[in-house]
Amino acid sequence: MMGGGRGTVGTVTAVAPDHFTIRTELGETYTIHFSVNTRIMKQPPGAPHRGQRSAEGEGERTPPQPIKATDIKVGDAIASGGEVDANAKSVGAVMIMLIDPERAKEMREMEANYGKTWLMGRVTSINEVKVTLQGGPKNETQVFVADENTTFRRRRDPITLADIQVGDMVRVEGAVKAGAFLATNVADMGTPPAPGKVGNAADGNVVVAPQ
Repeated sequence: MMGGGRGTVGTVTAVAPDHFTIRTELGETYTIHFSVNTRIMKQPPGAPHRGQRSAEGEGERTPPQPIKATDIKVGDAIASGGEVDANAKSVGAVMIMLIDPERAKEMREMEANYGKTWLMGRVTSINEVKVTLQGGPKNETQVFVADENTTFRRRRDPITLADIQVGDMVRVEGAVKAGAFLATNVADMGTPPAPGKVGNAADGNVVVAPQ
């Protein structure tokens, strides 16, 4: 699930005439429903990540290309925006974006490094400097520890471990040392919003993996 209520992103595990089934980066299975009114597009090669600018400048960015639903296959990575039902784990998509293969490759590489160089999930408990998360590609439990060198941020603002609450979504960078995942950087994205309308990714700036 993409943070901040922007929609879903994941790998297609099944296709049907009116929906796709995906596995998100948190290991959740979502059904992406589409219709003749759904905008289905292909992300242009080299599209920047969220927060990055195109090397050619904003005015020269290649726009997404319209495609057919049948162009999306099992194993492809897609992003969607629309009406999210978090309980039913479904999206009534107004937009579906086929992620560029290079970005999709990065997603798979990031997935392979989950638990080694990064973690992402919802905080389920905090015990002094030890934080337990639920999430990741397999929706599993992971634990990270913080020390005096760990930096914490919420958006661009510096925070401390004490500011993180159970239920928050966090993205963690670090490495395994002495059998424990030691965090170097922790980004707190806050509590996931209630289900509702979400924005789209029509500009091609799709979040494909934690950076």
